[in-house]
Amino acid sequence: MSLKIFQVDAFTSEPFGGNPAAVVPLESWLADDVMLKIAAENNLSETAFFVKEGDRYHIRWFTPAVEVNLCGHATLATSHVIFNELGLETEEIKFHSNRSGELGVKKSGERLVLDFPAYPMTEIETPAGLAEAVGARPRRTWESQGNMVFMLVDSVDQIRALKPDMSELMKQRYDEVIVTARGDDCDFASRMFAPRIGIPEDPVTGAIHCSLIPYWAGELGKTELFARQVSPRGGELFCELAGDRVKIGGNAVTFMKGEIYLEVSPQSSQRAQSGS
Repeated sequence: MSLKIFQVDAFTSEPFGGNPAAVVPLESWLADDVMLKIAAENNLSETAFFVKEGDRYHIRWFTPAVEVNLCGHATLATSHVIFNELGLETEEIKFHSNRSGELGVKKSGERLVLDFPAYPMTEIETPAGLAEAVGARPRRTWESQGNMVFMLVDSVDQIRALKPDMSELMKQRYDEVIVTARGDDCDFASRMFAPRIGIPEDPVTGAIHCSLIPYWAGELGKTELFARQVSPRGGELFCELAGDRVKIGGNAVTFMKGEIYLEVSPQSSQRAQSGS
């Protein structure tokens, strides 16, 4: 049994920028443990799997360690594959996720625009040990989406200089640790660290902007914003707050195409190996 696999750089218009994601189109779902093994083999922050169901696409996302509730850059990458590699001729894709509900992606010129839910943030006291693990003392701290903690710091330069202690971040109860500040050449900037789920640093993270966009829209008094994730690879996000939804626009480029070969034993256990 062989499956197509694509590697796409998301939230960038040039290869080697943005955030790489693997995309695997399926006719029907594989066993969860097989999808997780494929994601671990790919060793990217996210691998997206999708199955076409009528006029929409059922999508799931896996890090090398766990399945996650929502992933923006891998959804953008999946849309790029469906439009550009699989030849979908419409201007809009409807996705469904059992964990995050209905999602959408529309073409806007050369850009793809995600339609995701907006999530509020709840201010909290900074958890013990978090500032020391990140390497910055926040002005304010929030939690959102159940497993994310957000820290507001003074400047983008402070964010760029961070060198978190990953072993200490592993001890925090939050899976994703986000640091944000008002931008210099953008409206706001961020970085995201998630060693607890197999991602020391995610280069560009669409899902965290479901919480960052509502906050920064309120702070800056406007609904259209330009954001940067200032990881070493870097990424650009064109953002909009639209009521209880957020729009997150970006570009994507195909980096690699290949095949995955699956062997099925008489006991129906599956072993995966990849090739290109």
